[in-house]
Amino acid sequence: MSSNKLKRETRAIHHGVSATNKRENSSPIFLNSSFNFATAEDAEAVFLNQKEAYLYSRFSNPNTDELAHKIADLEGAESAICVASGMSSVFNSLMPFLSTGDHIVSSINIFGNSLNIINDFLPKWGIEFTLADFEELKNLESLIQTNTKLLFIETPSNPSLRLFDIEALARVCKQKNVLLIVDNCFATPFGQQPIKFGADLVIHSATKFIDGQGRVLGGIIAGKKKWVDECYNFLRRTGPSLSPFNAHLLSKSVETLGLRMEKHSSNALILAQKLENHKKIKQVYYPGLPSHPDHHVFKKQMDLGGALIAFEIHGSKKEAMLLINSLSLFRITANLGDSRSIITHPASTTHSKLTLDELAAAGISGGLMRISVGLEHADDLWDDLELALDKL
Repeated sequence: MSSNKLKRETRAIHHGVSATNKRENSSPIFLNSSFNFATAEDAEAVFLNQKEAYLYSRFSNPNTDELAHKIADLEGAESAICVASGMSSVFNSLMPFLSTGDHIVSSINIFGNSLNIINDFLPKWGIEFTLADFEELKNLESLIQTNTKLLFIETPSNPSLRLFDIEALARVCKQKNVLLIVDNCFATPFGQQPIKFGADLVIHSATKFIDGQGRVLGGIIAGKKKWVDECYNFLRRTGPSLSPFNAHLLSKSVETLGLRMEKHSSNALILAQKLENHKKIKQVYYPGLPSHPDHHVFKKQMDLGGALIAFEIHGSKKEAMLLINSLSLFRITANLGDSRSIITHPASTTHSKLTLDELAAAGISGGLMRISVGLEHADDLWDDLELALDKL
């Protein structure tokens, strides 16, 4: 059967490196740093880019290639590369396209460390930036300058789960010759394919849902080949390469990603609906809820609501900490996308480096919490949440 006729879930399982002469059923792990050449002439041809072959695992490796090909296929991308972590995917998708004197536009509704790169490091290299809140980005054209090179967004955003209309932003970017980079970590390729709506590059922290079990770090950059090649050339010289062992684990996890995201999403919708009807809750943000301010965008560009819920209690940081400390099934950890449910207080953790004004612009209050809903039974998770809410 032609692979073009297979569904994504099937392709995620059956795409892999060719078997060796040992006839293994699952791809082996290539834990070697370098690869041999048959002759000196072969080596010369590879170094001169006259012949394709594995050379050195900082450049490429069968395991990292397998993972990259799987994600490219699921994202509908021409090409993809693997990097060492999610933050490597952020940095390695930005820097190949920027020089002193350039300007970027970014949503302020992004992960705290991504904001740190833009706020703290880009100015050191003479790169200007504009941070725009959700409403400002609806008028993207007014934010683009003559030296603007790219737009960087997350959708759903971190942590407030606002949704950007990728197609609308891409239309402006194309008109202005601006690169559109979308962090698709929260949605995963099974929840959303930004390239289908006009994104040039899509990035992932594979540490999150692609792994799904809190075991290893990894990152992915996918998109049009000419842009991915630029990122690869930067990666090859700067070295944030993904280890073959981590790539192997992540590739195996991709085989169950679709199934897991369906369960994450169905659990999250149940909890979001219950939270929305609880008297101690001020506001719930979940894309799959009709009450979500961007629900019309969800219906247009997302296949699944995802595992993340943001909710604000009637109270401040003190009450938020009490709720978090009263939970037993929800882990307090610097991660998300695990099979175990996780709760985070963004204002004091992931976004604690932001100023009060920046927190306000990002919609982060002392009473806001973010949960990454795991694969436990939804009834057990709700019982845990309800008991904790009753203590407020």
